[in-house]
Amino acid sequence: MSENNQLHDVYDAIADPTRRQLIRLLAEAEEIPLHELTAQFQMGRTAVSKHLTILKDAGLVLDRKVGRETRFRLNASPLREIQEWVAFYSKFWSTNMLRLNQLLEEEEE
Repeated sequence: MSENNQLHDVYDAIADPTRRQLIRLLAEAEEIPLHELTAQFQMGRTAVSKHLTILKDAGLVLDRKVGRETRFRLNASPLREIQEWVAFYSKFWSTNMLRLNQLLEEEEE
């Protein structure tokens, strides 16, 4: 998968509130079995599994089998690209707000 496609998938993956909640739950634990993740939502195991598959395809979730159980953990490194993208716009807005404040101060004088 090319880097651009993977980034696109990461953005798509975090666009859904259920998947963002899954990411939060996984970030708070080292590893969580599917049945424990499913218990956190008002949806069935199949629906949670579909969300986890999207996160896994985006590289955000890793899984492993332990007996009959599948356990999931977060791989946060793909989120770094999103953090960098947001940081750019944070700087953009900070700079523009500073300019606006300066302009307003000049008008007051």
